[in-house]
Amino acid sequence: MTYLWVSIAFIFGFLVRQIGLPPLVGYLVAGFALNAAGVAPDPSLQLLGDLGIGLLLFSIGLKLDLKRLARLEVFGTTFSHMATIVLLTTLNCFLLGSFGMVYFAGIDLAAALLIGFAVSFSSTIIAVKVLEENGEMSTRHGKLAIAILVVQDIAAVAFVTIASGAEFSWALSGLLLLPLLLPLLSFVLSRSGHGELLPLAGICLALLGGQFFEWMGLKAHLGALVFGLLLSKHSKAAELSKSMLNLKDLFLIGFFLSIGFVALPTLPMTFAALIMAIALPFKAMFFHLWFVLFRLRARTAFLASLSLANYSEFGLIVAAISVKEGLMDADWLVIMALAVSFSFVFSGALNARSDMLYERWSTLLRRYQRQPPLPLDEPDSVGNATVLVVGLGRVGNGAYETLYRDFGSAVCGVDVDRSRVDKLRNSGRAAIVGDAEDPEFWARMDVNSLHLVMFCMPNFKDTLHAVNRLAKQGYKGSTAAIARFEDERQALIDGGVDQAYNLYAEAGAGFAEQSVGLLAK
Repeated sequence: MTYLWVSIAFIFGFLVRQIGLPPLVGYLVAGFALNAAGVAPDPSLQLLGDLGIGLLLFSIGLKLDLKRLARLEVFGTTFSHMATIVLLTTLNCFLLGSFGMVYFAGIDLAAALLIGFAVSFSSTIIAVKVLEENGEMSTRHGKLAIAILVVQDIAAVAFVTIASGAEFSWALSGLLLLPLLLPLLSFVLSRSGHGELLPLAGICLALLGGQFFEWMGLKAHLGALVFGLLLSKHSKAAELSKSMLNLKDLFLIGFFLSIGFVALPTLPMTFAALIMAIALPFKAMFFHLWFVLFRLRARTAFLASLSLANYSEFGLIVAAISVKEGLMDADWLVIMALAVSFSFVFSGALNARSDMLYERWSTLLRRYQRQPPLPLDEPDSVGNATVLVVGLGRVGNGAYETLYRDFGSAVCGVDVDRSRVDKLRNSGRAAIVGDAEDPEFWARMDVNSLHLVMFCMPNFKDTLHAVNRLAKQGYKGSTAAIARFEDERQALIDGGVDQAYNLYAEAGAGFAEQSVGLLAK
């Protein structure tokens, strides 16, 4: 039966991609289609899905900065938004019940509060998938969304631990042993090389973290997150995360397919789930409201809110425990599964058009932006630079150093990742934090003083968006960009880039040119 799962998942993923939606939407539809066709669920799907979630949370831990969780805009927004959603959902349940609507009529306070608590969470899986597909994991709004999700996950794990009757004393005493494991974990990672052993080491460490936490009566997924966090300062953390990227995405297909096998819904269940799905824009709106109240920029608040405009797989866990304890009718588990699925489709479609939506509403959204902005959002200046290198990864950093030797202080680097910018600044180079896809970034700059802008961003669609925004500011200088494939290179040229380079082909040509001198020796 394996070929059936793989084939159906591919077909539906392929079809939805052709209409501009993320493939994960197709995987969800495939799960429901297989269930409706009478195909029995394969137990291996759940195992693959659990492994995918564990690797996802382990990867998040590798990139996580604990200081970010302690910021007011993170924990303040998380708990304020959670309280808002719980209150409004509870009131809405009673309002719908007063009209005699099925599943809401006669609902008690405990069940209504638990439903509100369940829908207050956003999906870590969907948010990370969307951010990764858009190349926005390192952006300000991407990091903010991830921090919110981690705090939510901690709250969910606390609920699960209390509801299951686990002893906190034993769990906390076990957590004290974690720092003692760090030298051993670091040694294993350092000695794993750069080949196929590295992602295998990541899988083993994620599973080890999950097992360690299960021994303490905590959720295995939290263990994977914490073990990733322990290794976040390791020199190979970024390399490890990249090495597991495709594996993680492959295993997560099992999770998305398994959602469709929770149960076959009835028409009233579907209607109740649709009512819950209709509330998703309000969930995003309240996220945006709280972000703005904590003085985040309008664009950051808007894009982070869209990333969080979904319901979470943790909501299913909350519903399952509530049903088990007799606090909620069993039908609500199916309704929650449907609502989560609808929210995944909604979130995937919405985030695929996030930049377009912001441009449409930016004037209105900026009107409610509070001043002064947070220190992290204060705009930087490029000074007297005439050459910009946008994107300071390995390619961008190499390009910057080459240009710096010829042009010195006339070169300035730009990146959304503050750690990359700080690294360059500490070596005496000019660099600023900025998002080239943000229209306000270019609007604050005198683009006429620039002669060359080099885009070293990994996602060619992001580059096209940035080039378009730069052109709208009246830029008359030259542009150059990188691409990974020939069709992407041609798309960049067609989109107005003056010079586009196929990263792999040009690397080979450059290597040959530098090596040909050896023939004369």
